[in-house]
Amino acid sequence: MDIRVVSLLEGAQSAEGTTVIIDVYRAFTTETIAFRRGVEKIVLVAEIEEALALRKKNVGDLCVGEVDGKRPEGFDFNNSPHEMNSADLAGKTLIHSTRAGTVGVTAAVNANAIYGGALVNAEATAQAILKANPDVVTLAAMGWAGRERTDEDEQCAFYLRNLLQNRTPDSDAVRSLVLAGQESQKFGDPNQPHFHREDRDLALEVNSANFAIRIVEEEGLLIARPEYG
Repeated sequence: MDIRVVSLLEGAQSAEGTTVIIDVYRAFTTETIAFRRGVEKIVLVAEIEEALALRKKNVGDLCVGEVDGKRPEGFDFNNSPHEMNSADLAGKTLIHSTRAGTVGVTAAVNANAIYGGALVNAEATAQAILKANPDVVTLAAMGWAGRERTDEDEQCAFYLRNLLQNRTPDSDAVRSLVLAGQESQKFGDPNQPHFHREDRDLALEVNSANFAIRIVEEEGLLIARPEYG
């Protein structure tokens, strides 16, 4: 298995084989919590306007997302695991737009299979990939808005690589490294109330989910659903 670690939007664009688009803060932690809350499926789009137009066409029930970390006008929820954790989502379809995670998925046009990756579902994602045993795996750490590398996504990529190479990485050590990083300092900052402290705490519950997030194209839309081992 050829495992490649790449970064940012250009990394997603170059991704081949089975690809994991990694967004720990917050896209794929948000999706993980949403699926735990009973969401049926999630439609991933790059642009805010596209999300709103799809909701208007009744493609989905709720718009979830962010621009510069904040809930866009007209959206139902921010891109927030904490907000998902207290929402009534059973049986709903979400439309999800973020500046890194969902943009990375739409950019990965050369991938054979796509997963949404975070620390919460790292073990489940690795097990799904190992079961399929692809020749090439690309781990794309999306960073801040797909433009700047961030500790949490880079560390998640290395953690996944170790799992795929049948090592046993120390999840507590990874958590400590991420907590020391710049992005982690935003959460709980009173000057940035849109970054809930609970978002960080939920994102650092390493391997707390027993499913991967598989993303496939259906009728021209990118659809995420939980994939259990």
